Amino acid sequence: MSVAADGFRTYVDDNLDALGADPEREALVHEGRRMTAGELRDLVYRMARALRAQGIGRGQTVTLLCGNLPETVAARYAANLIGCRVNHLYNKLSAEVQAAIVQDVETRALIVDPRLTERAVEVLDRAPVKDVLILGPAPIGSDLLALAAEQSAEPFPNEARPQDICTIRHTGGTTGHPKGICTSFGQMRNLRGRLPENKGDRHRQLVCTTLAHAAGFLVDSTLNSGGSVVLLEDFDAEAVLATIERERITHLFLLPPLLYQLMDHPNAAHTDTSSLTNVVYGGCQASPTRIADAVRRFGPVLMQFYGQNEAGGISVLKSEDHDVQRPDLLRSAGKVLDGVEVVVRDESGRDLPAGEHGEICVRSDQIMSGYWKQPELTAEVLRDGWLHTGDVGYLDANGYLTIVDRLKDMIVVVGGHVYTTELEDLLNSHPQVLQSAVFGVRDEDRMERVHATVVRAPGSDVDEQRLRDMVRGERGAMYEPARITFVDALPLTDAGKPDKKQLRLRAEQEAALA
Repeated sequence: MSVAADGFRTYVDDNLDALGADPEREALVHEGRRMTAGELRDLVYRMARALRAQGIGRGQTVTLLCGNLPETVAARYAANLIGCRVNHLYNKLSAEVQAAIVQDVETRALIVDPRLTERAVEVLDRAPVKDVLILGPAPIGSDLLALAAEQSAEPFPNEARPQDICTIRHTGGTTGHPKGICTSFGQMRNLRGRLPENKGDRHRQLVCTTLAHAAGFLVDSTLNSGGSVVLLEDFDAEAVLATIERERITHLFLLPPLLYQLMDHPNAAHTDTSSLTNVVYGGCQASPTRIADAVRRFGPVLMQFYGQNEAGGISVLKSEDHDVQRPDLLRSAGKVLDGVEVVVRDESGRDLPAGEHGEICVRSDQIMSGYWKQPELTAEVLRDGWLHTGDVGYLDANGYLTIVDRLKDMIVVVGGHVYTTELEDLLNSHPQVLQSAVFGVRDEDRMERVHATVVRAPGSDVDEQRLRDMVRGERGAMYEPARITFVDALPLTDAGKPDKKQLRLRAEQEAALA
Protein backbone atom coordinates (compact mmCIF):
# COMPACT_ATOMS: atom_id res chain seq x y z
CA MET A 1 0.00 0.00 0.00
CA SER A 2 1.37 3.39 -1.05
CA VAL A 3 1.14 6.08 1.64
CA ALA A 4 2.86 9.46 1.80
CA ALA A 5 5.07 10.27 4.77
CA ASP A 6 2.33 12.33 6.41
CA GLY A 7 -0.30 9.62 5.84
CA PHE A 8 -2.20 11.49 3.12
CA ARG A 9 -3.45 9.30 0.28
CA THR A 10 -4.45 10.66 -3.11
CA TYR A 11 -6.94 9.19 -5.55
CA VAL A 12 -3.90 7.90 -7.47
CA ASP A 13 -2.73 5.89 -4.45
CA ASP A 14 -6.18 4.32 -4.16
CA ASN A 15 -6.26 3.41 -7.85
CA LEU A 16 -2.73 2.02 -7.93
CA ASP A 17 -3.54 -0.22 -4.96
CA ALA A 18 -6.73 -1.39 -6.71
CA LEU A 19 -4.74 -2.18 -9.86
CA GLY A 20 -2.15 -4.06 -7.82
CA ALA A 21 -4.79 -6.15 -6.05
CA ASP A 22 -5.61 -8.00 -9.29
CA PRO A 23 -2.78 -7.33 -11.74
CA GLU A 24 -3.96 -9.80 -14.37
CA ARG A 25 -7.39 -8.25 -14.87
CA GLU A 26 -8.06 -6.30 -18.04
CA ALA A 27 -7.91 -2.59 -17.22
CA LEU A 28 -7.83 -0.62 -20.48
CA VAL A 29 -8.80 -1.51 -24.05
CA HIS A 30 -7.96 0.72 -27.03
CA GLU A 31 -8.30 -0.25 -30.69
CA GLY A 32 -7.83 -3.94 -29.94
CA ARG A 33 -4.88 -3.36 -27.59
CA ARG A 34 -5.53 -4.67 -24.08
CA MET A 35 -3.57 -3.47 -21.04
CA THR A 36 -3.74 -5.35 -17.76
CA ALA A 37 -4.03 -3.69 -14.37
CA GLY A 38 -0.49 -4.70 -13.54
CA GLU A 39 0.89 -3.25 -16.77
CA LEU A 40 -0.90 0.05 -16.16
CA ARG A 41 0.34 0.22 -12.57
CA ASP A 42 3.92 -0.46 -13.59
CA LEU A 43 3.73 2.15 -16.35
CA VAL A 44 2.52 4.80 -13.90
CA TYR A 45 5.45 4.24 -11.51
CA ARG A 46 7.95 4.14 -14.39
CA MET A 47 6.52 7.32 -15.91
CA ALA A 48 6.55 9.09 -12.55
CA ARG A 49 10.23 8.32 -12.09
CA ALA A 50 10.96 9.44 -15.66
CA LEU A 51 9.24 12.77 -15.00
CA ARG A 52 11.23 13.24 -11.79
CA ALA A 53 14.44 12.46 -13.71
CA GLN A 54 13.61 15.44 -15.96
CA GLY A 55 13.48 17.67 -12.89
CA ILE A 56 9.68 17.83 -12.85
CA GLY A 57 8.05 17.72 -9.44
CA ARG A 58 5.56 18.88 -6.85
CA GLY A 59 3.80 22.19 -7.49
CA GLN A 60 4.62 22.35 -11.21
CA THR A 61 2.14 22.08 -14.08
CA VAL A 62 2.06 19.20 -16.54
CA THR A 63 -0.21 19.86 -19.54
CA LEU A 64 -1.59 17.01 -21.64
CA LEU A 65 -2.21 17.38 -25.37
CA CYS A 66 -3.48 13.84 -25.76
CA GLY A 67 -6.31 11.76 -27.12
CA ASN A 68 -7.95 8.80 -25.41
CA LEU A 69 -4.89 6.56 -25.17
CA PRO A 70 -4.17 4.19 -22.27
CA GLU A 71 -0.90 6.10 -21.88
CA THR A 72 -2.88 9.32 -21.36
CA VAL A 73 -4.40 7.83 -18.21
CA ALA A 74 -0.98 6.67 -17.04
CA ALA A 75 0.58 10.10 -17.68
CA ARG A 76 -2.06 11.87 -15.59
CA TYR A 77 -1.62 9.44 -12.72
CA ALA A 78 2.18 9.71 -12.91
CA ALA A 79 2.17 13.51 -12.85
CA ASN A 80 -0.30 13.62 -9.95
CA LEU A 81 1.68 10.95 -8.07
CA ILE A 82 4.71 13.25 -7.89
CA GLY A 83 2.57 16.19 -6.81
CA CYS A 84 2.17 17.99 -10.13
CA ARG A 85 -0.99 19.76 -11.13
CA VAL A 86 -2.40 18.46 -14.42
CA ASN A 87 -4.11 20.45 -17.15
CA HIS A 88 -5.67 18.39 -19.98
CA LEU A 89 -6.35 20.43 -23.13
CA TYR A 90 -9.46 19.94 -25.21
CA ASN A 91 -8.10 18.75 -28.55
CA LYS A 92 -10.65 20.59 -30.69
CA LEU A 93 -9.73 24.06 -29.45
CA SER A 94 -7.67 26.22 -31.79
CA ALA A 95 -3.89 26.22 -31.46
CA GLU A 96 -4.08 29.85 -30.39
CA VAL A 97 -6.41 29.09 -27.48
CA GLN A 98 -4.45 25.98 -26.49
CA ALA A 99 -1.25 28.03 -26.44
CA ALA A 100 -2.87 30.70 -24.29
CA ILE A 101 -3.85 28.02 -21.77
CA VAL A 102 -0.40 26.37 -21.84
CA GLN A 103 1.18 29.71 -21.04
CA ASP A 104 -1.43 30.78 -18.51
CA VAL A 105 -1.07 27.68 -16.29
CA GLU A 106 2.73 28.01 -16.28
CA THR A 107 3.30 24.67 -18.00
CA ARG A 108 6.57 23.01 -17.03
CA ALA A 109 6.14 19.97 -19.28
CA LEU A 110 3.88 19.30 -22.26
CA ILE A 111 3.00 15.62 -22.73
CA VAL A 112 1.90 14.95 -26.31
CA ASP A 113 0.01 12.18 -28.08
CA PRO A 114 2.26 11.26 -31.06
CA ARG A 115 -0.76 11.66 -33.34
CA LEU A 116 -0.93 15.33 -32.31
CA THR A 117 2.68 16.35 -32.90
CA GLU A 118 1.79 18.79 -35.70
CA ARG A 119 -0.61 20.60 -33.41
CA ALA A 120 2.00 20.52 -30.65
CA VAL A 121 4.44 22.36 -32.93
CA GLU A 122 1.81 25.07 -33.54
CA VAL A 123 1.19 25.42 -29.81
CA LEU A 124 4.89 25.46 -28.90
CA ASP A 125 5.64 28.14 -31.49
CA ARG A 126 3.30 30.40 -29.52
CA ALA A 127 4.04 29.11 -26.00
CA PRO A 128 7.44 27.38 -25.56
CA VAL A 129 7.83 25.05 -22.57
CA LYS A 130 10.93 23.57 -20.94
CA ASP A 131 10.14 19.89 -21.54
CA VAL A 132 8.23 18.31 -24.43
CA LEU A 133 7.53 14.63 -23.81
CA ILE A 134 5.90 12.41 -26.42
CA LEU A 135 3.97 9.22 -25.70
CA GLY A 136 6.07 7.35 -28.26
CA PRO A 137 8.65 8.12 -30.95
CA ALA A 138 8.12 11.43 -32.78
CA PRO A 139 10.20 14.06 -34.62
CA ILE A 140 9.95 16.48 -31.68
CA GLY A 141 10.62 16.22 -27.95
CA SER A 142 11.69 13.18 -25.96
CA ASP A 143 10.02 9.77 -26.00
CA LEU A 144 8.45 9.50 -22.53
CA LEU A 145 7.70 5.79 -22.97
CA ALA A 146 11.34 5.08 -23.78
CA LEU A 147 12.45 7.12 -20.78
CA ALA A 148 9.95 5.29 -18.57
CA ALA A 149 11.14 1.88 -19.78
CA GLU A 150 14.55 2.62 -18.23
CA GLN A 151 13.01 3.23 -14.79
CA SER A 152 11.95 0.92 -11.96
CA ALA A 153 8.31 -0.05 -11.46
CA GLU A 154 8.71 -0.33 -7.70
CA PRO A 155 5.99 1.54 -5.76
CA PHE A 156 6.81 4.76 -3.90
CA PRO A 157 4.75 7.19 -1.77
CA ASN A 158 2.91 10.07 -3.41
CA GLU A 159 4.48 13.51 -3.09
CA ALA A 160 1.27 15.57 -3.02
CA ARG A 161 -0.37 17.28 -0.08
CA PRO A 162 -4.14 17.75 0.45
CA GLN A 163 -4.22 21.46 -0.44
CA ASP A 164 -1.98 21.17 -3.50
CA ILE A 165 -3.74 21.75 -6.81
CA CYS A 166 -4.41 18.42 -8.50
CA THR A 167 -6.15 19.54 -11.70
CA ILE A 168 -6.83 22.72 -13.62
CA ARG A 169 -9.80 22.36 -15.96
CA HIS A 170 -10.68 25.14 -18.34
CA THR A 171 -14.20 26.17 -19.19
CA GLY A 172 -16.15 29.24 -20.17
CA GLY A 173 -15.56 29.69 -23.86
CA THR A 174 -12.84 29.97 -26.45
CA THR A 175 -12.14 33.72 -26.43
CA GLY A 176 -10.70 36.10 -23.86
CA HIS A 177 -9.01 34.93 -20.67
CA PRO A 178 -10.08 31.28 -20.09
CA LYS A 179 -11.33 30.22 -16.68
CA GLY A 180 -9.11 27.59 -15.07
CA ILE A 181 -11.00 25.65 -12.40
CA CYS A 182 -8.64 24.45 -9.67
CA THR A 183 -9.35 21.28 -7.69
CA SER A 184 -7.10 20.16 -4.85
CA PHE A 185 -5.92 16.61 -4.17
CA GLY A 186 -8.16 16.53 -1.10
CA GLN A 187 -11.21 17.56 -3.12
CA MET A 188 -10.47 14.94 -5.78
CA ARG A 189 -10.87 12.21 -3.18
CA ASN A 190 -14.20 13.73 -2.11
CA LEU A 191 -15.41 13.97 -5.70
CA ARG A 192 -14.67 10.35 -6.53
CA GLY A 193 -16.83 9.28 -3.60
CA ARG A 194 -19.85 11.06 -5.09
CA LEU A 195 -19.70 9.56 -8.57
CA PRO A 196 -22.24 6.90 -9.62
CA GLU A 197 -21.16 3.58 -8.15
CA ASN A 198 -19.28 1.24 -10.48
CA LYS A 199 -18.66 -2.05 -8.72
CA GLY A 200 -17.61 -5.51 -9.75
CA ASP A 201 -15.16 -7.08 -12.15
CA ARG A 202 -17.92 -7.43 -14.76
CA HIS A 203 -18.33 -3.67 -14.93
CA ARG A 204 -17.18 -2.51 -18.37
CA GLN A 205 -17.19 1.26 -18.93
CA LEU A 206 -17.18 2.64 -22.47
CA VAL A 207 -15.47 6.00 -22.88
CA CYS A 208 -16.35 7.74 -26.13
CA THR A 209 -15.91 11.38 -25.13
CA THR A 210 -12.69 13.18 -24.26
CA LEU A 211 -10.77 12.13 -21.17
CA ALA A 212 -10.31 15.85 -20.50
CA HIS A 213 -13.96 16.06 -19.44
CA ALA A 214 -16.22 13.93 -17.21
CA ALA A 215 -15.05 10.67 -18.81
CA GLY A 216 -11.75 11.01 -16.95
CA PHE A 217 -13.55 10.80 -13.59
CA LEU A 218 -15.44 7.71 -14.72
CA VAL A 219 -12.18 6.01 -15.72
CA ASP A 220 -10.87 6.63 -12.20
CA SER A 221 -14.03 5.24 -10.60
CA THR A 222 -14.04 2.17 -12.84
CA LEU A 223 -10.40 1.27 -12.31
CA ASN A 224 -10.75 1.78 -8.57
CA SER A 225 -13.69 -0.60 -8.37
CA GLY A 226 -12.14 -3.48 -10.31
CA GLY A 227 -13.76 -2.85 -13.68
CA SER A 228 -12.45 -2.39 -17.22
CA VAL A 229 -12.48 0.66 -19.48
CA VAL A 230 -12.86 0.52 -23.26
CA LEU A 231 -11.53 3.68 -24.91
CA LEU A 232 -12.80 5.13 -28.19
CA GLU A 233 -11.16 8.25 -29.57
CA ASP A 234 -14.38 10.18 -30.13
CA PHE A 235 -18.10 9.72 -30.39
CA ASP A 236 -19.40 7.98 -33.48
CA ALA A 237 -22.83 6.42 -33.04
CA GLU A 238 -22.15 3.45 -35.30
CA ALA A 239 -18.84 2.67 -33.60
CA VAL A 240 -20.34 3.06 -30.13
CA LEU A 241 -23.17 0.64 -30.89
CA ALA A 242 -20.78 -1.91 -32.36
CA THR A 243 -18.49 -1.61 -29.33
CA ILE A 244 -21.35 -2.05 -26.87
CA GLU A 245 -22.27 -5.33 -28.56
CA ARG A 246 -18.72 -6.61 -29.13
CA GLU A 247 -17.25 -5.71 -25.72
CA ARG A 248 -20.44 -6.38 -23.72
CA ILE A 249 -20.38 -2.86 -22.31
CA THR A 250 -22.30 -2.43 -19.05
CA HIS A 251 -21.73 1.28 -18.30
CA LEU A 252 -21.90 4.24 -20.64
CA PHE A 253 -21.72 8.02 -20.17
CA LEU A 254 -23.01 10.45 -22.80
CA LEU A 255 -24.07 14.05 -23.01
CA PRO A 256 -27.73 14.26 -24.08
CA PRO A 257 -27.10 15.27 -27.73
CA LEU A 258 -24.89 12.21 -28.16
CA LEU A 259 -27.45 9.96 -26.48
CA TYR A 260 -30.04 11.16 -28.99
CA GLN A 261 -27.69 10.40 -31.90
CA LEU A 262 -27.10 6.92 -30.50
CA MET A 263 -30.75 5.94 -30.24
CA ASP A 264 -31.61 7.58 -33.59
CA HIS A 265 -28.94 5.67 -35.50
CA PRO A 266 -30.39 3.05 -37.89
CA ASN A 267 -28.24 0.33 -36.30
CA ALA A 268 -29.73 0.91 -32.83
CA ALA A 269 -32.81 -1.15 -33.65
CA HIS A 270 -30.83 -4.34 -34.36
CA THR A 271 -27.78 -3.94 -32.10
CA ASP A 272 -27.62 -6.07 -28.96
CA THR A 273 -27.44 -3.53 -26.13
CA SER A 274 -28.77 -5.92 -23.49
CA SER A 275 -25.46 -5.81 -21.60
CA LEU A 276 -26.09 -2.17 -20.62
CA THR A 277 -27.02 -1.81 -16.96
CA ASN A 278 -26.19 1.88 -16.42
CA VAL A 279 -26.38 4.72 -18.94
CA VAL A 280 -25.43 7.99 -17.26
CA TYR A 281 -26.18 11.26 -19.02
CA GLY A 282 -25.51 14.85 -18.04
CA GLY A 283 -23.38 17.87 -18.84
CA CYS A 284 -26.21 19.90 -20.37
CA GLN A 285 -29.98 20.06 -20.27
CA ALA A 286 -31.85 16.97 -21.49
CA SER A 287 -35.23 16.84 -23.23
CA PRO A 288 -37.90 14.87 -21.31
CA THR A 289 -39.42 13.67 -24.59
CA ARG A 290 -36.10 12.36 -25.87
CA ILE A 291 -35.15 10.80 -22.53
CA ALA A 292 -38.46 8.93 -22.56
CA ASP A 293 -37.53 7.68 -26.05
CA ALA A 294 -34.17 6.52 -24.66
CA VAL A 295 -35.85 4.60 -21.84
CA ARG A 296 -38.04 2.83 -24.38
CA ARG A 297 -35.01 2.04 -26.54
CA PHE A 298 -32.52 0.90 -23.87
CA GLY A 299 -34.73 -0.04 -20.94
CA PRO A 300 -34.74 1.15 -17.30
CA VAL A 301 -31.00 1.79 -17.18
CA LEU A 302 -30.77 5.57 -17.46
CA MET A 303 -29.47 7.85 -14.73
CA GLN A 304 -28.94 11.60 -14.88
CA PHE A 305 -25.95 13.12 -13.06
CA TYR A 306 -25.96 16.89 -12.49
CA GLY A 307 -22.74 18.59 -11.50
CA GLN A 308 -20.21 21.23 -12.43
CA ASN A 309 -16.44 21.37 -12.57
CA GLU A 310 -16.67 24.18 -10.02
CA ALA A 311 -19.07 22.35 -7.70
CA GLY A 312 -18.50 18.62 -8.21
CA GLY A 313 -21.56 16.39 -8.02
CA ILE A 314 -24.85 18.02 -7.07
CA SER A 315 -27.80 15.72 -7.75
CA VAL A 316 -28.85 12.44 -9.36
CA LEU A 317 -32.06 11.34 -11.07
CA LYS A 318 -32.04 7.59 -10.47
CA SER A 319 -33.22 4.92 -12.88
CA GLU A 320 -36.38 4.29 -10.85
CA ASP A 321 -37.36 7.94 -11.37
CA HIS A 322 -37.19 7.60 -15.16
CA ASP A 323 -40.92 7.09 -15.55
CA VAL A 324 -42.00 7.77 -19.13
CA GLN A 325 -45.45 8.71 -17.80
CA ARG A 326 -43.91 11.41 -15.57
CA PRO A 327 -42.38 14.15 -17.76
CA ASP A 328 -42.13 16.35 -14.67
CA LEU A 329 -39.64 13.89 -13.17
CA LEU A 330 -37.75 13.50 -16.45
CA ARG A 331 -37.47 17.27 -16.60
CA SER A 332 -35.77 17.37 -13.20
CA ALA A 333 -32.15 16.72 -12.25
CA GLY A 334 -33.23 14.43 -9.42
CA LYS A 335 -32.49 14.70 -5.72
CA VAL A 336 -29.52 16.34 -4.08
CA LEU A 337 -26.63 14.00 -3.21
CA ASP A 338 -25.77 13.13 0.36
CA GLY A 339 -23.21 15.55 1.76
CA VAL A 340 -24.28 18.34 -0.60
CA GLU A 341 -26.38 21.34 0.37
CA VAL A 342 -28.44 23.24 -2.21
CA VAL A 343 -30.40 26.46 -1.81
CA VAL A 344 -32.16 28.57 -4.44
CA ARG A 345 -31.62 32.33 -4.04
CA ASP A 346 -32.91 35.50 -5.62
CA GLU A 347 -30.75 38.39 -6.80
CA SER A 348 -30.59 39.86 -3.29
CA GLY A 349 -29.31 36.58 -1.81
CA ARG A 350 -32.58 35.62 -0.14
CA ASP A 351 -33.35 31.90 0.10
CA LEU A 352 -36.47 31.09 -1.90
CA PRO A 353 -39.22 28.62 -0.97
CA ALA A 354 -40.03 25.45 -2.90
CA GLY A 355 -41.23 26.10 -6.45
CA GLU A 356 -39.74 29.58 -6.87
CA HIS A 357 -37.11 30.21 -9.56
CA GLY A 358 -33.68 31.54 -8.62
CA GLU A 359 -29.96 30.84 -8.82
CA ILE A 360 -28.85 27.43 -7.57
CA CYS A 361 -26.19 27.74 -4.87
CA VAL A 362 -24.19 24.76 -3.60
CA ARG A 363 -22.07 23.99 -0.54
CA SER A 364 -20.02 20.79 -0.15
CA ASP A 365 -16.49 19.50 0.32
CA GLN A 366 -16.10 19.14 -3.46
CA ILE A 367 -16.26 22.84 -4.34
CA MET A 368 -13.27 24.10 -6.31
CA SER A 369 -10.37 25.90 -4.68
CA GLY A 370 -10.96 28.79 -7.07
CA TYR A 371 -10.22 30.01 -10.56
CA TRP A 372 -6.56 29.96 -11.55
CA LYS A 373 -5.07 33.45 -11.10
CA GLN A 374 -8.52 35.09 -11.09
CA PRO A 375 -9.23 36.08 -7.48
CA GLU A 376 -11.93 38.61 -8.35
CA LEU A 377 -13.91 36.08 -10.37
CA THR A 378 -13.41 33.50 -7.61
CA ALA A 379 -14.79 35.95 -5.03
CA GLU A 380 -17.77 36.61 -7.30
CA VAL A 381 -18.91 32.99 -7.43
CA LEU A 382 -17.64 31.76 -4.04
CA ARG A 383 -19.31 33.66 -1.21
CA ASP A 384 -19.38 32.56 2.42
CA GLY A 385 -18.66 28.97 1.44
CA TRP A 386 -21.45 28.83 -1.15
CA LEU A 387 -20.77 28.36 -4.86
CA HIS A 388 -23.11 30.38 -7.09
CA THR A 389 -23.53 28.02 -10.04
CA GLY A 390 -25.01 30.41 -12.60
CA ASP A 391 -27.85 27.93 -13.14
CA VAL A 392 -31.46 29.03 -12.72
CA GLY A 393 -33.79 26.46 -11.20
CA TYR A 394 -36.02 25.45 -8.33
CA LEU A 395 -36.56 22.75 -5.72
CA ASP A 396 -40.03 21.22 -5.48
CA ALA A 397 -41.84 20.13 -2.33
CA ASN A 398 -40.49 16.57 -2.73
CA GLY A 399 -36.86 17.66 -2.97
CA TYR A 400 -36.42 17.27 -6.73
CA LEU A 401 -34.15 19.87 -8.30
CA THR A 402 -35.04 21.26 -11.73
CA ILE A 403 -32.67 23.32 -13.87
CA VAL A 404 -34.48 25.91 -15.95
CA ASP A 405 -31.62 27.70 -17.69
CA ARG A 406 -28.17 29.17 -17.44
CA LEU A 407 -28.28 32.80 -16.28
CA LYS A 408 -26.18 33.76 -19.30
CA ASP A 409 -28.46 31.87 -21.73
CA MET A 410 -31.75 33.26 -20.43
CA ILE A 411 -33.21 35.58 -23.09
CA VAL A 412 -34.55 38.94 -21.92
CA VAL A 413 -37.41 40.01 -24.17
CA VAL A 414 -40.14 42.61 -23.99
CA GLY A 415 -42.55 41.35 -21.34
CA GLY A 416 -40.22 39.02 -19.42
CA HIS A 417 -37.69 36.19 -19.71
CA VAL A 418 -37.60 33.26 -22.12
CA TYR A 419 -36.01 30.16 -20.58
CA THR A 420 -34.22 28.45 -23.44
CA THR A 421 -34.53 24.93 -22.07
CA GLU A 422 -38.31 25.25 -21.70
CA LEU A 423 -38.61 26.26 -25.34
CA GLU A 424 -36.28 23.47 -26.40
CA ASP A 425 -38.42 20.97 -24.49
CA LEU A 426 -41.51 22.22 -26.33
CA LEU A 427 -39.87 22.06 -29.77
CA ASN A 428 -38.49 18.59 -29.04
CA SER A 429 -41.97 17.38 -28.14
CA HIS A 430 -43.04 17.77 -31.78
CA PRO A 431 -43.03 14.29 -33.35
CA GLN A 432 -41.00 15.52 -36.33
CA VAL A 433 -38.24 17.18 -34.28
CA LEU A 434 -35.19 15.27 -33.03
CA GLN A 435 -33.20 18.07 -31.40
CA SER A 436 -33.23 21.82 -30.98
CA ALA A 437 -31.09 24.62 -29.57
CA VAL A 438 -32.54 27.97 -28.53
CA PHE A 439 -30.48 31.12 -28.09
CA GLY A 440 -30.79 34.90 -28.13
CA VAL A 441 -29.48 37.14 -30.92
CA ARG A 442 -29.38 40.94 -30.65
CA ASP A 443 -30.86 42.92 -33.52
CA GLU A 444 -29.76 46.31 -34.85
CA ASP A 445 -31.53 47.98 -31.92
CA ARG A 446 -29.62 45.77 -29.42
CA MET A 447 -32.84 43.99 -28.47
CA GLU A 448 -32.61 40.23 -27.97
CA ARG A 449 -34.64 38.08 -30.32
CA VAL A 450 -35.41 34.40 -29.83
CA HIS A 451 -33.76 32.11 -32.37
CA ALA A 452 -33.99 28.34 -32.65
CA THR A 453 -32.00 25.79 -34.63
CA VAL A 454 -33.81 22.50 -35.23
CA VAL A 455 -32.84 19.02 -36.39
CA ARG A 456 -35.81 17.37 -38.10
CA ALA A 457 -36.55 13.66 -38.06
CA PRO A 458 -35.72 11.87 -41.33
CA GLY A 459 -38.44 12.36 -43.91
CA SER A 460 -40.30 15.04 -41.94
CA ASP A 461 -41.75 18.12 -43.58
CA VAL A 462 -42.41 20.37 -40.59
CA ASP A 463 -41.50 23.96 -41.46
CA GLU A 464 -40.71 27.15 -39.59
CA GLN A 465 -44.23 28.51 -39.59
CA ARG A 466 -45.79 25.34 -38.18
CA LEU A 467 -43.32 25.28 -35.33
CA ARG A 468 -43.80 28.97 -34.62
CA ASP A 469 -47.57 28.46 -34.58
CA MET A 470 -47.17 25.58 -32.12
CA VAL A 471 -44.99 27.65 -29.80
CA ARG A 472 -47.35 30.63 -29.92
CA GLY A 473 -50.31 28.40 -29.18
CA GLU A 474 -48.61 26.56 -26.29
CA ARG A 475 -46.54 29.32 -24.66
CA GLY A 476 -47.70 32.65 -26.13
CA ALA A 477 -46.13 35.25 -28.38
CA MET A 478 -43.26 36.00 -25.98
CA TYR A 479 -41.76 32.53 -26.60
CA GLU A 480 -42.36 32.51 -30.36
CA PRO A 481 -38.96 32.46 -32.14
CA ALA A 482 -38.22 35.33 -34.49
CA ARG A 483 -36.33 32.83 -36.63
CA ILE A 484 -36.12 29.04 -36.88
CA THR A 485 -33.43 27.44 -39.01
CA PHE A 486 -33.01 23.77 -39.85
CA VAL A 487 -29.76 21.79 -39.86
CA ASP A 488 -28.79 18.15 -40.32
CA ALA A 489 -26.94 18.13 -36.98
CA LEU A 490 -26.23 20.60 -34.19
CA PRO A 491 -22.61 21.73 -33.83
CA LEU A 492 -21.16 20.42 -30.57
CA THR A 493 -18.37 21.57 -28.30
CA ASP A 494 -15.38 19.37 -27.53
CA ALA A 495 -17.24 18.04 -24.51
CA GLY A 496 -20.36 17.22 -26.57
CA LYS A 497 -22.66 20.11 -25.64
CA PRO A 498 -24.63 22.09 -28.26
CA ASP A 499 -22.35 24.93 -29.33
CA LYS A 500 -24.68 27.91 -28.95
CA LYS A 501 -21.83 30.38 -29.44
CA GLN A 502 -21.27 29.02 -32.93
CA LEU A 503 -25.01 29.02 -33.67
CA ARG A 504 -25.32 32.61 -32.44
CA LEU A 505 -22.38 33.68 -34.60
CA ARG A 506 -23.95 32.04 -37.65
CA ALA A 507 -27.23 33.84 -37.00
CA GLU A 508 -25.49 37.19 -36.56
CA GLN A 509 -23.56 36.70 -39.81
CA GLU A 510 -26.73 35.76 -41.68
CA ALA A 511 -28.50 38.84 -40.29
CA ALA A 512 -25.61 41.07 -41.37
CA LEU A 513 -25.86 39.75 -44.94
CA ALA A 514 -29.65 40.10 -45.10
